[in-house]
Amino acid sequence: MLPSESIERVVELFASLPTIGKKTARRLAFHLLRQSTNDVDNFAAALVEMRSRVRECAQCHTFTDTELCGICASEKRSPSVICVVEQPSDVMAIERTGDFRGRYHVLHGTLSPLDGIGPEDLRLKELIARLGAEVDEVILALNPTVEGEVTTQYIAKLASPLSIRVTRIARGVPMGSDLEFADDATLARAFEGRTPV
Repeated sequence: MLPSESIERVVELFASLPTIGKKTARRLAFHLLRQSTNDVDNFAAALVEMRSRVRECAQCHTFTDTELCGICASEKRSPSVICVVEQPSDVMAIERTGDFRGRYHVLHGTLSPLDGIGPEDLRLKELIARLGAEVDEVILALNPTVEGEVTTQYIAKLASPLSIRVTRIARGVPMGSDLEFADDATLARAFEGRTPV
């Protein structure tokens, strides 16, 4: 018999989050119990507000509170270079380097036929629609996994008739890792050493 079903429900919910195990989930639940009711209410309200307000940017498909994210809306960002990434968290990882001045396109995944994820399940149509006259280069910054490589080759093939330079970030990012966990210096070097696909 469990001392509190309410605590166990919260532990289960925390444990369902990525990289959170049962021990950490239990510590988080007990931490919230030690907080003031006002702090917990503010935390819960922030989660509900985030879920109701955040949507995809109409242009690059990263997460934002507005129609266009701050990067797409900025006149200081070059529309001639588009960096393609898998997830919105990858945008934040690259932005931490402070080296990239172009714009982004978030696919929300990679091609994975074994998992039933095909081109129609990603934001590939939207990417091709963005590759107009003002775009000079597409940088493919996908995770160095089998699925990332398949998606990289697929996008390179789609873009080849458009006479746009297609590059990939250098292999400074270790195989099998995620961009959001790479350190800033490794990501910066990977951008400097990008090569044609």
